[in-house]
Amino acid sequence: MTLHAAVPTLPVRDVAEAQAQYRDMLGFDIAWHNVKGRIGAVRRGDCVLFLRETDGPITPVELWVFCDDVDGTAADLTTLGADISDPISDKPWGLRSFTVRDPSGHLIHFHHDL
Repeated sequence: MTLHAAVPTLPVRDVAEAQAQYRDMLGFDIAWHNVKGRIGAVRRGDCVLFLRETDGPITPVELWVFCDDVDGTAADLTTLGADISDPISDKPWGLRSFTVRDPSGHLIHFHHDL
């Protein structure tokens, strides 16, 4: 049996609004939106995220996204106006990474191995 990818589901207040934020500030494409199901998806390259509406409290989650060019990704997202909560740096555990906080409070760590 071959596993391909894990796709996390992030809780959000409004799927269409969250999709627009991921498109405009993080460079994702809107993949699909099921209004009745209150769920949608965004995609950038091989990275897919599900976004599900919730009326309850949102507990922020953390995601780690592998990328080929973390410096280029950081520059791109800075230009788009992403909220860089931890600037790009080499970490003592062998990664070069930076962190973005999305409007729902979720943390997305973009990184590659040193």
